[in-house]
Amino acid sequence: MTDLAKLAERAAELRHILETANYEYYVLDAPRMSDAEFDRLLRELKEIERAHPELQSPDSPTLRVGAEPSTQFRKVPHLATMLSLDNAFNDQELRAWENRNARLLEEVRSAGYLCELKIDGAAVSLLYENGLLVRAATRGNGVLGEEITPNIRTIREIPLRLKGQHVPARLEIRGEIYMPFSGFREMNEKRAAAGEPTFANPRNAAAGSLRMLDPRVTASRPLRFFGYQIQLAPEAARSINIDTQEAALELIQEWGAPVNPLRARAASLEAVLEFAHRVEHTRGDLDYAIDGIVVKVARIGLWEELGTIGEREPRWAIAYKFAPDLATTVLKAIEINVGRTGSLNPYAVLEPVEIGGAIVKMATLHNFEDIARKDLRAGDTVLVKRAGEVIPQVVSPLTEHRTGQEQPFCPPTHCPACGTPVDQPADEVMVYCPNTACPARIYWSLVHFVSQGALDIRGLGERTIAQLLDRGMVRDVADLYSLGKGDLLTLEGFADVSAQNLLNSIEASRQRPLTNVLVALGIRHVGAHAAQVLARHYRSMQKLMNAAEAELAAIHGIGDTTAAAVATFMQEPRNRHVIERLAEAGVNMEEQVDEPLDAAFAGLSFVITGTLPTMSRKEAIEFVESRGGRVASSVSKSTDFVVVGDDPGSKFDKARQLGVRILDEAGLRGLPNEL
Repeated sequence: MTDLAKLAERAAELRHILETANYEYYVLDAPRMSDAEFDRLLRELKEIERAHPELQSPDSPTLRVGAEPSTQFRKVPHLATMLSLDNAFNDQELRAWENRNARLLEEVRSAGYLCELKIDGAAVSLLYENGLLVRAATRGNGVLGEEITPNIRTIREIPLRLKGQHVPARLEIRGEIYMPFSGFREMNEKRAAAGEPTFANPRNAAAGSLRMLDPRVTASRPLRFFGYQIQLAPEAARSINIDTQEAALELIQEWGAPVNPLRARAASLEAVLEFAHRVEHTRGDLDYAIDGIVVKVARIGLWEELGTIGEREPRWAIAYKFAPDLATTVLKAIEINVGRTGSLNPYAVLEPVEIGGAIVKMATLHNFEDIARKDLRAGDTVLVKRAGEVIPQVVSPLTEHRTGQEQPFCPPTHCPACGTPVDQPADEVMVYCPNTACPARIYWSLVHFVSQGALDIRGLGERTIAQLLDRGMVRDVADLYSLGKGDLLTLEGFADVSAQNLLNSIEASRQRPLTNVLVALGIRHVGAHAAQVLARHYRSMQKLMNAAEAELAAIHGIGDTTAAAVATFMQEPRNRHVIERLAEAGVNMEEQVDEPLDAAFAGLSFVITGTLPTMSRKEAIEFVESRGGRVASSVSKSTDFVVVGDDPGSKFDKARQLGVRILDEAGLRGLPNEL
């Protein structure tokens, strides 16, 4: 076989690998190849095609962006092609990019640059006509995207109508949908507790959420948006003059869409590199994932002169990619933590390895099914991903490195903390220790009880809780209220002032409302929202303790799963005893609920849809609830009124189908006088 034939064979192989990876990344939202590996293979293919143009095929991944959109969604054209950026992986490659541009247009060197963070999310384009959001689409293949308008409308940051008096008649705002780490962790915790599969990372979670067929699922996900580009329709191009990329971002923000404030105007490439290095070393402080910065020629007027490479890459912008947050190491052991609800949570003990500037020794494994699915074994060489998450995760074993000495994992049949036989509910993937007196459960219950959002007892950290348990000073959360200054002064790290401060914090916690007490008790499936619903409904712990499961399930906002968990918790003698002791210690067991201004809407159900002329959604809800009404999220036969604003969507249609009375904002305001 000739050298050219070998190159042709390799090029065909690379095209197949990259197209498969593109499909998994853009369509399935389940990538199996790391970004670093994809970039390496794409670069290899580009080098082959650059040296031998005759080997380039019309369907080469180097000529297009992403993959074809899913057939589940309608294909729609973008106003102009959504381009994909070339990458620079070090300072020398970024300088080479500037030199190439300067050979075409010397003015580039003096024009300056705008540096923006490269968010690791999902690119979207938002089409506005006469200021109104009429369509939203994914990147798709760059020319055609998947229409996801109903899902995008659920993201509250994205304006349904642009602000300002001088908005062009037709334009696209392009940007990135992402999921913050904080929201991602909370969502995964809830999914794991409910026995649902967890997401691998925020980027997959964000992309998958956008492509849900049911917009209500999208609405339940903690999605955020940053705009980064304005694309004008040809007929609107003369209606506005945007000189620089900085001005474009300011205009997007002026119109009501968020842009990332962490950007920098750089007069030279050296200033760009200084910004890039600073961001790379501090990216762990961000609440969202980035994999580099985007460098754009600052003056938009030069973009057209610089042009694009083929139909894929603009010359006027490039991505400066950071070192990937992936590494290989040895999985030394699989250990188990027992949480406050009794859940057995496996984690990986790793041979220490540096990932993204941090030394990683442990990683999450989610649950036992996750371990079995990945076939992880003690002694495996594994791929570990950090990607900005606080807790790294084991992506997969590298089975080609196995020697036969690796040990398969066997899920425990007994709690590793107390020896009690474990229990696995039929509808969950999690395994639990049912022993409420398990020492591990007690420890984490105490940690949760004192946390912010629960009873917020400041100065009582994990180390102090461990000391209290080790010395037998507390056995459960109620014992915290029996502590005296003399007890605290015997603990390591306490002096007179710190001991008194902690006692003051414990005293203040007695006055927290019932909502906080319910959160602090750590009842399965009861987060802050469910706790507030229960507290406002019953107003006292005693009434809640006596409520039957069927009664709980009938409460709006409390489903069958939560109702069963609350009823089971309240029926457990040990839990009831702890609650009684908390009450005896003076912990508040009631919820103060402001009485409605009047009872005009008592017993009535409302649904609010669209954008009202003067009232925000929050104000409209308060208007209804302050008069004794209830606001629901969906229209049904039991709905009494649907309040409709601009761009109402499918709820308006369903209300008409069901014959539900429809009101505008004026009708809502006048309704109390009518009833």
